[in-house]
Amino acid sequence: MRTTERLLLRPFQASDLEPWAALNTDPEVVRYLGGEPLTRAASDLIAEQVNAQYAAENFGFLAIERRSDGAFLGACGLSREQWYPDDLQLGWRLAREHWGHGYATEAAASWLTHAFLELELPRVIAVTDTPNLRSIAVMRRLGMTFDHTAELEEDGVTFDATIYSITATAWRDAAR
Repeated sequence: MRTTERLLLRPFQASDLEPWAALNTDPEVVRYLGGEPLTRAASDLIAEQVNAQYAAENFGFLAIERRSDGAFLGACGLSREQWYPDDLQLGWRLAREHWGHGYATEAAASWLTHAFLELELPRVIAVTDTPNLRSIAVMRRLGMTFDHTAELEEDGVTFDATIYSITATAWRDAAR
């Protein structure tokens, strides 16, 4: 588990599964994630896989809990995706009512600390659908810089992606 000033980043719990499934069916949340709402079974499977990955590898797309009231906000973390198997990818997904409060940036910044200090990674990337300006803004707030664009495919759906990255050196320089 990781903590920040306002957040607890932890494995999914049974009480998270209903709000996790609800955010995965919100058209605005999934708009840049292939656009198709996830079934409850698919959402539950993601949570199960995330917990297993975290237990095995010490990274994953963990649940975000607001420390002040225990509210489930969404998920954030590091994952290994098929497009760039040599890099860990930083990502986040929050329920729409929690957008615009800095939670994604705060949670993601904690994961960058983990990536560079504990996992000793040389760099971390973030991938988003090119029109997703809100996620690109989070990437920039984290100190990530534009890396490249690519046409990627997920579950048979092709999309135009924008990739940002940050190296351990750049992260350390920004922290000074």
